[in-house]
Amino acid sequence: MPKSFTGVDEVVNAVGTSLGETEWLEITQEQVNQFAEATGDHQWIHVDVERAAKGPYGGTIAHGYLTLSLIARFGDELFSISGVTAKLNYGVNKVRFPTPVPVGARVRAGASIANTAETPAGVQVSLNWVIELENSTKPACVAETVVLLVP
Repeated sequence: MPKSFTGVDEVVNAVGTSLGETEWLEITQEQVNQFAEATGDHQWIHVDVERAAKGPYGGTIAHGYLTLSLIARFGDELFSISGVTAKLNYGVNKVRFPTPVPVGARVRAGASIANTAETPAGVQVSLNWVIELENSTKPACVAETVVLLVP
């Protein structure tokens, strides 16, 4: 069940709070192919199953940006905020992809509220994300995202 916040003040007071972890999500070749179509990134390591089987990872891997984009889905699984007019993606301060995500593997995300900053447009909330790869000692993605909460 997602952590529920009522209004901006509750989020501001929750700096340093872990939001927990999501359920595991399997990455499918269909998802990878759809992402390739949407972005125009048809690099063989992502979409050519036969060639990738002979490549460095023994199969196709998810695009790094596909993994990053799952934060939108994972965010809805971890938290909700009521009492705001809008919750907008504001940007990403830092992203790293320490290990590739093979198609067929499962990932999940954990997040915490790093800090907040008041701006004329609303409150910017920085979130620290770690997207884990099942059975791996390295994460698939580590990112700091910024969400703008408009009161």
